[in-house]
Amino acid sequence: MSILRLNSFDELPDALAGGVVAIGNFDGVHLGHQAVLAQAIKADSQGPRIALTFEPHPRQFFRPDVLLPRITPAEQKAFLLAAVGFDAVVEQPFTREFSTLTAEEFVSEILVKGFQAGRVVTGFDFHFGAQRTGGPAFLLDAGKRHDFKVKLVDAFRDEQAEVISSSRIREALSAGNLKLANRLLGYHHRVTAEISAGKQLGRTLGYPTANMKLPDGARLAHGIYAVKFHRADGTIHDGVASFGRRPTVDEDGSPLLETFVFDFDGDLYGERCSVSLVAYLRGEEKFDGLESLVAQMDKDSAMARRLLGDLQPLSDLDEKLTFGGGA
Repeated sequence: MSILRLNSFDELPDALAGGVVAIGNFDGVHLGHQAVLAQAIKADSQGPRIALTFEPHPRQFFRPDVLLPRITPAEQKAFLLAAVGFDAVVEQPFTREFSTLTAEEFVSEILVKGFQAGRVVTGFDFHFGAQRTGGPAFLLDAGKRHDFKVKLVDAFRDEQAEVISSSRIREALSAGNLKLANRLLGYHHRVTAEISAGKQLGRTLGYPTANMKLPDGARLAHGIYAVKFHRADGTIHDGVASFGRRPTVDEDGSPLLETFVFDFDGDLYGERCSVSLVAYLRGEEKFDGLESLVAQMDKDSAMARRLLGDLQPLSDLDEKLTFGGGA
């Protein structure tokens, strides 16, 4: 799965002009976002499918003092957009200058001149332009004036009729409610990072781990997870992972995701890998010593093997992501 990543709309090559543009922050690319993206993919318009997102997230720009946990950093978001069928993503820098564009300037300079959009697809509550003066009615009218079609997609709700949102998913991940987070995402939550060298204590205990430092702001509950481990060459392995500060052996350590990859013996250092989080097994604990720690790790590994042995895809997208390979 590949996608062209561009830093700004003015970098768009001529071959990608005149297509369907889906607009949104798309943090998580969850089921609600997928409903918007699906409308762009299946639209009867000709031309490429392009996602317009913003970096940093506008909320982070306007509140730099409050760290916004990201479900999917830009790299992971692009990977997911490729998986649902998009040709390119424009990660438009959200700068002070950009934030002062009027709603009409956003339409005329970006959608019309920049993308030469034939169709624009976005959520029903999308607002844009300085002071958020552009809204659904403005966009519909702009489409008529500038000769592009507009599709507004209603909020997507779960079986309890609650709106699926990135905020709900962030809260679920922070609370260790991975089952809910994965259900709202429509796939098993996935993180990507380079494998780094650790203290290699796990190797002496019979549990060598692939260590990953997650991006700043990752709000993942500390604890033990059953996982699918994806290598850059497309191979997939079952595993069990710990995310946290390792209180038994290193209380002051920074949070790491440490994955014991089942039935694997090789060097992963420096390789960029991904981990799909399948199930949250338990919270992080401090044990009396290494013997009791290893005994619990044996139990965690056995439980993870059982769960992963019965694992079924959550969706067609999840089958592609979790079972289909590619880091």
